[in-house]
Amino acid sequence: MKFLALVSGGKDSIFNVIRCIQEGHELVLLVNLYPKNIGKEADSFMYQSVGTNIIDAISLAIDKPILKREILGKPKVTNLDYQSNQEEREGDEVEDLFEVLKEALTLYPDIKGVSSGAIASTYQKLRVEDCCQRLGLISLAYLWNQDQFNLLGQMLQNNMNIILIKVAAIGLSEQHLGKSIQEVYEHFKYIHEKFGFHPCGEGGEFESLVLDCPLYKKRIQINESEVVCHENNSVAPVYYLLIKSYSLIEKD
Repeated sequence: MKFLALVSGGKDSIFNVIRCIQEGHELVLLVNLYPKNIGKEADSFMYQSVGTNIIDAISLAIDKPILKREILGKPKVTNLDYQSNQEEREGDEVEDLFEVLKEALTLYPDIKGVSSGAIASTYQKLRVEDCCQRLGLISLAYLWNQDQFNLLGQMLQNNMNIILIKVAAIGLSEQHLGKSIQEVYEHFKYIHEKFGFHPCGEGGEFESLVLDCPLYKKRIQINESEVVCHENNSVAPVYYLLIKSYSLIEKD
């Protein structure tokens, strides 16, 4: 089927697009929801905010159009059963997703599926499914409930160049920003065994950016960035990489 992909630039959303294509589906459109302070850390239960300032680079690298929408709502309905809270969900950040999907269908009425990188967050998965159900779309989440180290292995086998652009966990620091998954893979194993670290960042431990993969026609090169301390605490300080300039490089 023809599908649109919810993308943040992170590894999960991009790898699920690869999996959709491997299953025979046709990518038509990219969709991104971004915070008011684009590219910077923002509190959201649904969306990755760090790195959204270079989402156009993802569109150009994949060579597909992108539809973007600012996140206007807040996380209001915080329990899992989002569908039953119809009166409460007005102004919730999930309704921004519903509106942008509705707009996408107006522009591309032959779209049938929605790709998302949900792995272990029932909260996120149910909300994407709710929006899809209301619009007669099918949720495509091939990464759901898979072993996280196995998933990282699959991503590396698919030649994905993934770097860390946010850290927020015991065992991670600003020194790990910009490092590739290949470089930190063994360290991930160590802090998983010692602290219960989620290797795909499903506990909010880190966020990522895909600089290159087989899906890209061009690779992304970061030219200038700044390390920003979002929350300084002695246990798990939160740092992120604010990307200031980048280039798209032709691939051999």
